[in-house]
Amino acid sequence: MLISEQERFWSHVIKGPADNDCWLWVGAVSDDGYGRFWVQRGGKQRAVRPQRYSYELLTGLALPRDVLLLHDCDIPLCVHADIDLARSHVWEGDHRKNMLDREQKGRTVNGATAWRWRGLPRALRAERSRALRQTVLEHGWDPALMSAALSGTDPEHPRLF
Repeated sequence: MLISEQERFWSHVIKGPADNDCWLWVGAVSDDGYGRFWVQRGGKQRAVRPQRYSYELLTGLALPRDVLLLHDCDIPLCVHADIDLARSHVWEGDHRKNMLDREQKGRTVNGATAWRWRGLPRALRAERSRALRQTVLEHGWDPALMSAALSGTDPEHPRLF
């Protein structure tokens, strides 16, 4: 039995238990730490970002190529999109807005805020995304284990808070 493209997409998404939780992509992860979803368009197979697919599907808006989707949650695997920006984890932007968002959240190498994706090399960001995906697939929605995967720490290591 063939499943639809949308059914195939949603089979790779795990939603958190709370309404405002991330919806994590657990399919293919590219070498930059973001998801990858394969679709057929014009008789050709091509990869799309799952957050773009989700956004377009749930909002009904077709995004021009020059429009970026920025993550409010800063989790590259999150595909939680909604027409209501108060609930959506992704929102439309451009390169300038993305750089401002990055600076405001301290995700630059010179940023003052130490945060899980700040200044991470591409390969390490991909490694942490894959660790998050594996954690969710193996253990379900476990915030402590997910946090450890995102920060690259051993979940058994004692934490200060």
